This record gives sequence, structure tokens and C-alpha cells, in this order.
Amino acid sequence: MPDQRDILDAMQMTVPHSANRIASFTNKAAAYYCAQTHAVTHPEYSWFEGLNVAKNRVFGGYALYHGDYLLDNKTTTATVYPHKLVRQHGPALQEELWLFDGRNLLEIDLGGATQPISLQLKGEGVRLLQQQGDIAFFSPQEGDFVLAVAPRLPAALTRQGERVIASGAGFFIACGQDEADATALVREGQQHGPALKLARQQRLRHFLQTNASLTASDDALTLALRWLAITTDQLVAQQQGDGIYAGLPWFNEYWGRDEFIALPGAVLVTGQFATARRMLLAFAEFQQTDPASKYYGRVPNIVNPSTIDYHTTDGTPRFVIALRDYVQYSGDLDLGRLLYPAVQASIEGALKNWVDAKSYLLHDDNETWMDARDANHVAYTPRGTRANDIQALWYQQLQAGAYFAACVHDDTSQAKWAQLAEQVKQHFEQDYRQSTHDYLADRLDQQGKPDFTLRPNQLFALDLVDDAAFARRVLRRTWQELVYPWGVATLAQHDPQFHPYHLAPEYHKDAAYHRGTVWPWLNGIAMQRMLEAGQVETAYQLFANANRQALTLGVVGGLSENLDAYPHPGQAWPKLTGAYLQAWSNAEQLRVWYQYFLGIRPDVPNQRLTLAPRLPASIQHLDYRFCLGDGSVAAQYQAGSQRVYSYTFQEIATNVHVAVFPFEPTTVAVQPGNTLKVTTSVQQMIVEVFEQSRLVSTVIVAPSAARLAQQAQNDAVLAGVAFAQPLPLSSRLLG
Repeated sequence: MPDQRDILDAMQMTVPHSANRIASFTNKAAAYYCAQTHAVTHPEYSWFEGLNVAKNRVFGGYALYHGDYLLDNKTTTATVYPHKLVRQHGPALQEELWLFDGRNLLEIDLGGATQPISLQLKGEGVRLLQQQGDIAFFSPQEGDFVLAVAPRLPAALTRQGERVIASGAGFFIACGQDEADATALVREGQQHGPALKLARQQRLRHFLQTNASLTASDDALTLALRWLAITTDQLVAQQQGDGIYAGLPWFNEYWGRDEFIALPGAVLVTGQFATARRMLLAFAEFQQTDPASKYYGRVPNIVNPSTIDYHTTDGTPRFVIALRDYVQYSGDLDLGRLLYPAVQASIEGALKNWVDAKSYLLHDDNETWMDARDANHVAYTPRGTRANDIQALWYQQLQAGAYFAACVHDDTSQAKWAQLAEQVKQHFEQDYRQSTHDYLADRLDQQGKPDFTLRPNQLFALDLVDDAAFARRVLRRTWQELVYPWGVATLAQHDPQFHPYHLAPEYHKDAAYHRGTVWPWLNGIAMQRMLEAGQVETAYQLFANANRQALTLGVVGGLSENLDAYPHPGQAWPKLTGAYLQAWSNAEQLRVWYQYFLGIRPDVPNQRLTLAPRLPASIQHLDYRFCLGDGSVAAQYQAGSQRVYSYTFQEIATNVHVAVFPFEPTTVAVQPGNTLKVTTSVQQMIVEVFEQSRLVSTVIVAPSAARLAQQAQNDAVLAGVAFAQPLPLSSRLLG
């Protein structure tokens, strides 16, 4: 039976003591709260326990007392909701922690209290400054702030050392620029606390019921996708304009590369087009516009309150590609025209400073996403001067540039950039392939010599490969050597530089960062390539495993930055490492779900929507929504002897390209209010358009011989493809 509870209550996750997971919340502005559910024990995350504001650790959590009794979180029952953390202390006392939207304001409640309750802020340097009436002011752990603690309900405030005591049911904790600012936040909480709670819950409910609406026959799938949507939304912030935190706890800042990898899955597939527009405009403001700079036209790698840094090559192509993606989802060609000068600068700056005679995009050793360096600034994984994924992104940037040039009738640039894109593609297969290898070179070095280190980056570069038979071999080799059940590793395990563990005493963690460590964001391109090749069940195994991680491991509801390549001895699953919540890990899981499992790929300016679902046998029913332009689509899927896909278009008129395998693709026109029904059996696909209950059109389509033949070729190479499995450990692997 469907769960009839409130959608937020239905998502509650009770964490066992043994798991001691991270619960993380943001205020969608510049603050986040990090907590471990039971004990502050993590070797890296404990440093960030408590409230963090704009790269400052403000205070390190709190101790809560009932009378003189310290409430021990180690013995609590902890339940995490999208909007709050609840700890049950015995049968009577229930603690709730809330962080409010848009405010550096926390509420700590203790229901069932029969004695005065007291609270002590933790953190080195957190000291009582003074008390004024019912507010106690404290110094912060870091930053130029003032902390204020006051009772939640009108009550006298007393002190016992650094503890503040109230007879009410809880406290507000505010972080302000000064005492007046902190006081104003506390007073807002005391006067409007219930309304602030309701506003937070209503925002999250609306998001889950509109932007990220999905109910599946598989309860775990429903729960995982809802939580991934919520924890991704936590990272969509307004710290320096609109942007996406790269990850928590230490990447609460905007990274050009991370932001534009994450943007499709974080905000486009969930229809947050106004937010995406503001992000693109905000980042364009940081573009390097000095023609004398060798970084002219680049967008930054890092934007935080103290730093703007341009040492990235891939952030700029991804900015231009993300702009095109945004326009295709939203139909907002006006933004494409407005930012066309930024597109021009991004391409012409590259042509002036970073492009070789073959039209390849050059870069330094550490300017790809594999950017780790040692203490002497020497790259651990040198990928200069022409990494394969950079050429794939440059190719797409040129194509996107030509798309926008056409929009503004810049015929000269359109022709020039389209020709350059073709030059890149023509040279690529010649330079990155050799008959002795059944996969692509990871890069060309400074002398133009191909480096055949086996890495996953080539999955991005398959768009530059026309040889379908070779592309199949690349996919099989890459999957079987680099794709473990828990995610995609950065280096093949037979390589002498392979490190099975991210954190080990034998080496610095950055030495393993891109030399074996698993990065879940790479799961996205790996699953996409498998789905493009028709290997639905293989791709779904990896998808389901990542969902399981979000539900059972690490931060509640989200995916980590990294995992070890190998489980430790005696363990079945590897250790999670890196940031506990990483934007591109979450966003790529969501992007592939919408674009490739559900098969939703829009081009609103050209009034075209491709629907090419590839769903696994385990999913029997789906009910979901997605947004296009100014409208939305309510969709259903039902498996059985026939598969039925239904799409009701609200405020949208478009041409739908129906490409359900194995049938011949067909295109039908729909109008606002129409329902498109696609029914497939072994013999045929029936495509019907209804206006309310009146049948408007019917198309009957047979299986496509060409698609079946292509699938047979894919299956011959890829059927039975297996995940990579760890090799026996040796001293070499640890050294």
C-alpha cells in the first residue's frame, strides 16, 4: 500500500548505534551544520562538527543537560529527517535540531523535560563574553562573528560557568556579524519559530512533490532518489551569488569544474531553471576578462570568500556546455544571447593561448580534474598536455559555441568553431589509438607521445570515436578493469602506481587520490555508456549499489566524494573517504536516472523532446514528474506483458521523438493538455495521443532491424561483462 504519511516523515532514517552516521543540513545560504548521530569520532569530519559559516568553523557542537544530567548521544536513538535531526533520550526526552532556511539560526528543542535544561557550546575559543537579559553572547571558534544563545520560549536565563540554563523547552543559537545582528536573529526565532519551521518543511515538501516527484514500486528506489534529491538541494547555496557547494565538510565553496558537472543533475533535471540561470550569470561574473592574461576567457576553478583561482582547463568548457544544457531544458535563448560574449571569450582565449596546430586544447599537468599535487607542486598524475577528456570537452565546447553563434547570427564564428570541432575529431582517433591497445591513450604528452595508462577518462572521449566496434572494446575493457561494484576507480589495479586505499600510513592521501581511489561521480558516465550500449541490467547494478550507499553508509541520504578501491581485510565493502557529501557524486546519479534510465532529453528551443527510457526488469511501476520550459509532464510507467509509458503535457507543445528500444523511432506532435501513451509488446509499439479522453492520433511501429542488429553487436562484446574485483594484496600495492 502507498505510504500515507507526510512525505518528510516517510523519509525518516533511523541510524543504528554501530553506524554513527553523519547528519548534515544547510541553510541554503552560507551555513551548514555537521553532526555525527551518536559520537564525534570521525578522524576528519569531527573537526567540522557543529555550525560552519562561509568557510569558518563557528562552534563545535553542543552538550545538552536535563537538570544536572548530561544527555549521552552514544545511547540515543537517532533519526534523521530531511529537515531535522531527532535524538530520543530514553522513553521521555526527545531532542530536535533545526537549521532554518536563509538564516544562521539553530533551534535545539528538548521535549518531555521535567527539569531545567542547559546547553554548553563546544569549540576551542568559544567563550562567554557577556549576558544581556535572556541572551548570552559567546565568541566563535573562527571568523568575525558573535554567537547568541537564548531560551526558545520566554524565560529567564541563568548560567553555570559556560553553561546557559533555562526552564523552557529549548534554545536558539544565532551567529551574527555583531551582537545586534545575533540578537535580531534570536528575536526572530522566539517570535516566529513555528513559522520558520513550517516554511522549511513546506519548501522541502514542494520540492519533493513537484521538482523531484517520484514514487516507484521499489520502496528503496523511491527513498534513495528522494534523499539524493534532498542532499543535492542542500548544496545549492547562495554564498557568493547562486552556486553549488562542491562538497562538505571542506568544500563549502564553488568550483567551476564541480559546479558545471553537477548542474544538470542538481538543478536541470529537477526543473530549477531560475536557479540555474542565476548560477550561470553569477559564475560569468568571475570570468577572466583581461585579454593580456594567459587565462583570458577562463572561468575560475575555485570561488570562495577569500580566493578566486583560474587553474583549471575543464571548468570553462563545462560552463559553456552547461549553458547549452540549460537553454535546451528551459528554452531561455535570451540567456544564451546575453552570455554570448562570455562564450566568445572562452573559445577565443583558448585559441590564443592554449590550442596547438591540430586544434587540441593544451593544459598543464594538474589542470584536469585529476589535479592532486605534492608539497613541491608536482602533479601526482601528470596529464599534460592533451588529456583525452579535455579534448572531448573542447569538442563539445566548440559545438556549443557554434550553437550560440547561430542564435546571434554570428555566421563567421559558427563556421569557424564547427570546423575546429571537426578537426579535433578527425585527429583524435589517429593520435589516441594504437593497434597494440584495445583502449584509448589517456593523454598526449608534451612531445605528442600517447600515454596508455588505463584510466576511466576515456569514457568521456568516446564521443570522438566513430569506430563502433572499437568503442565497444573500450567500454568492456574499462568496465572490467576499473568499475567495481561500488564505483569507478581512477587507475587499473595492475598498474605499478595503483593504490588500493585512499588513506594509508605508507603514503600521502593525495598520492592515491587519482591512482586507484574510487570516485562515484564517474559512475555517471560509466552507466551512461552502458545504457547507450543497451546493457540496462549491468548499468542498473551499479546504480542500485550507489543508492544503497546513500541509504546505509556515510552521510544520511547522500554520496561521498571517494571510496577505497579495495575493502579492507575482513570487510565486504570499501571505506568511504574524502568529503562526506559531494555534489557531483549525487548529481551524476540523478542525471543518469532522468536522462538515460527514464530517457528524458529535451531541446525546448527546437520544440523537440526525446523519450528513450531504458528501465530494468526489477522496476514494475513508476509515477513521476519532470519540467520543460514553462511547463511540466506527469508520467507513469507500468510493466507487465506489455510495457505502458504515459506522459501528460501541461503547458507544453512540442514534438516528441519516441525512441523506445527495439522499435523504429517515431515523432509525434503534442499540445498542452495532451496525453502521450506508448504501449510496447514483443511485436509492436503503439503510440497514441489523447486530448483528454479523445484519441487524436495513433502510430503503430515495428521493431527496427537496424537497432536490433546494432544491439546484437553490442551484446556479442558486452554480454556478461563483469565488475572489476580486487586482486590479492601485496606489499607493492601498499607502497
